[in-house]
Amino acid sequence: MNIAVHSSLVAAEPAPQGAPGPARPAAPAHVIRDDAEAIRVAHALAARFREGASERDRTGARPLAELDAFSQSGLWSINVPRSHGGPEVSYRTLAQVIAIIAAADPSIAQIAQNHLGIVAAIRTVSDPEQQADLFAQVLAGTRFGNAFSEKGTKRAAEFETRFTDHGDHVVVRGRKFYATGALLAHLVPIVAVDDEGRPWYAIADRDAPGLTVIDDWSSFGQRGTASGTVLIDDVRVAKSRLVPAWRGYTAPRVDGAIFQIIQAAIDAGIGRAALDDTIAFVREKARPWIDSGQDRAADDPYTIRAVGDLTIRQHAAEALLDRAGLAIDAAVAAPTPESVAAAQLAVAESKVLTTEVALAASNTLFELSGTRSTLAEHNLDRHWRNARTHTLHDPVRWKVAIVGNHALNGVNPPFHAWS
Repeated sequence: MNIAVHSSLVAAEPAPQGAPGPARPAAPAHVIRDDAEAIRVAHALAARFREGASERDRTGARPLAELDAFSQSGLWSINVPRSHGGPEVSYRTLAQVIAIIAAADPSIAQIAQNHLGIVAAIRTVSDPEQQADLFAQVLAGTRFGNAFSEKGTKRAAEFETRFTDHGDHVVVRGRKFYATGALLAHLVPIVAVDDEGRPWYAIADRDAPGLTVIDDWSSFGQRGTASGTVLIDDVRVAKSRLVPAWRGYTAPRVDGAIFQIIQAAIDAGIGRAALDDTIAFVREKARPWIDSGQDRAADDPYTIRAVGDLTIRQHAAEALLDRAGLAIDAAVAAPTPESVAAAQLAVAESKVLTTEVALAASNTLFELSGTRSTLAEHNLDRHWRNARTHTLHDPVRWKVAIVGNHALNGVNPPFHAWS
């Protein structure tokens, strides 16, 4: 029997509900004086963030208060050039700052990643007037979010989001996913392409008409990043806030390597946190195996060896991260094809090892700590969930190939935002 259903009786699908943006800071942010202060402030914030990290992961709470403290501390403006009133700390120090924060809460560290990358890009591609405007915003405590990636395109570097020229402004239309930081940002840089297919950052106000940020991030890891969906429905952006991202890849520059070293620093922090929690649990709660003849798990010779191995690998990962930061600093100071390639290669090596140690430490934690460590009350699985989720950002198998192809054949790394 055929049954006709009148269109008026069919319930319309509810429109996606966006979340409101955060308030702007009531007072200007602190400005860090030098590299040493940046490290001190990072350690102080990490001690605060560590206290609630497990509970935030468990409940899915968004770290707004923590982000406010983080950006007001001055650590979100540490790569603003001195010529614009910023600290311009080294990228070696910036990577250390991110690793310190990530060891306390890697979601909070990741939220800062795209902001710091955008600051670096503005230095590279913007004209002096645009730099003055945007760097002043950052120094005041304004947070950039991220509306870059799209999950419906064939490749990561392809974008369907476009803008049209309307004289003194552009109008942007598209849809984004993995929008880390957009939920709690003040300004949202949207990657959109022009009629020639060139990518730009169209920096929109967080609560601009037509910009809808949906809190629908459902990953099992990095839960606090809220890296969900952004709908862009004819969003108006002034041309003064249209940043030519494509220029960062028309000549030797380290914009891509800067984005990548922050990713590596987050993984280094996850590995450090997993190793520290392994050592604490083995010392305080784990039991020795019956054949060890020991009274404490910490005296089990196989456990000692495994912890020694992880410690060496963690230190090696941190050393490669340091080396990559130094290579970026050299390329920022004197960008040439050779210095930029050296930075890309150093970051690739760092990315490989920080990925491996984050996964190894967060997995070995349970092997050495025993079944008790899997209880929900400890929530130690968050380390593995965070490592497994974050290290999927881009495949390290390609980083290994880049390093090998250069070593064997002298081929420089590809030149794009993931290298």
